[in-house]
Amino acid sequence: MAQHTTRRSFLQLAGLGAAAAGFGSYTLHAADKQVHAVDEQPQEVAPQKVWQPVSDRKIRMGIVGFGVCQFGAAFSLQHHPNVEVVAVSDLFPDRCQALAKACQCEKTYPSLEEMVQDDTIEAIFVATDAPSHARHCILVLEHGKHVATAVPASWGDLEIADRLYDTVKRTGLQYMMFETSCYHEELHAMRVMYQAGGFGELVYSEGEYFHYECALIDSYKNWRIGLPPQWYPTHSNAYHIGVTGGSFTEVSCMAMPSIRDELQPQNNAYGNPFGTEIALFRTNVGGMARMGVSWDTPGYGGEMGRVRGQKGSMTGTRYQGFIEQLPDLTRPALPPTVNPGGHGGSHGYLGHEFVMSILEDRKPLVDIAMALNMTVAGIVAHQSALRDGELLKIPQYASVRA
Repeated sequence: MAQHTTRRSFLQLAGLGAAAAGFGSYTLHAADKQVHAVDEQPQEVAPQKVWQPVSDRKIRMGIVGFGVCQFGAAFSLQHHPNVEVVAVSDLFPDRCQALAKACQCEKTYPSLEEMVQDDTIEAIFVATDAPSHARHCILVLEHGKHVATAVPASWGDLEIADRLYDTVKRTGLQYMMFETSCYHEELHAMRVMYQAGGFGELVYSEGEYFHYECALIDSYKNWRIGLPPQWYPTHSNAYHIGVTGGSFTEVSCMAMPSIRDELQPQNNAYGNPFGTEIALFRTNVGGMARMGVSWDTPGYGGEMGRVRGQKGSMTGTRYQGFIEQLPDLTRPALPPTVNPGGHGGSHGYLGHEFVMSILEDRKPLVDIAMALNMTVAGIVAHQSALRDGELLKIPQYASVRA
């Protein structure tokens, strides 16, 4: 596509899997500086990747929790060639039996407290109610087992977040949070592009988690009813922290009360008046991020985001910027028995990443630091909203292993 040589904006457009060699390049001039850009061309489909096993070892895994969303069996752990699901648990006997059937597992326990006593189990996936995640993960770690958890890492509680962090650090065991946005096609591409230097530092990012339900989702002890939006922040906050591995250092959060009767403060256990909370964060490199969570806005929903950096920007899977050599932006290969699953095809990738972090004895993608930096930022954001947007500092967490 021809462009006039005096134009001062330079666009490089590439879809997932595109390689720089597949495009015709040319040079534009602006401000006495040569900048290389790339023409728009039809995108070639990347060849399908083939998974290569690194070990024939099978991790003996337990799974706890098979509630309304049935997440216990949703991440394809039971289908992974390096996993043997040896025990499952749920407080409700019918759910426990259903989880056992879904995982093709014979051994069941009536509670996590009993399952952690089983010394043959190496790792446990915690898919219990959100308010119990941190407590349950601490329990698993204290019994010498690796742990993965559904989101969020902590439930409105900074003290237990610190206890969880200290427990992971002290035990040296693997901890991973299954944040689905991190393996969305576009966020994975953003992370790869960031690591390749295609953005420089991010100047601004946006993330949104809009989840409107005509009928509120049932939950154990009604924990979902009226929950503060920013207590469930990881799907949106991942659109910065999951891209850069950085953190938010301070926040001012504005909020609006819900118009729905079932979400009024007198009708929920949290006394929460808000159906929508929009947080403006300062990042650890001095940039800015706007992260919104809402239960109260009908229309398009889901998890989505955009990033803008010093050298390039990205919306969806299309990159605009100055990088010349495009990296492979497609997601890694999965074992053929593992289904990518729901939430944008992220489930299988999260389960696989947890398994590989154990086999390779390395830090998982969403480790304790990333999990808490995503989660705690939202807890503090809700505090800010309750104080009419007061600017508040956010605790910081660093990775505890390489």
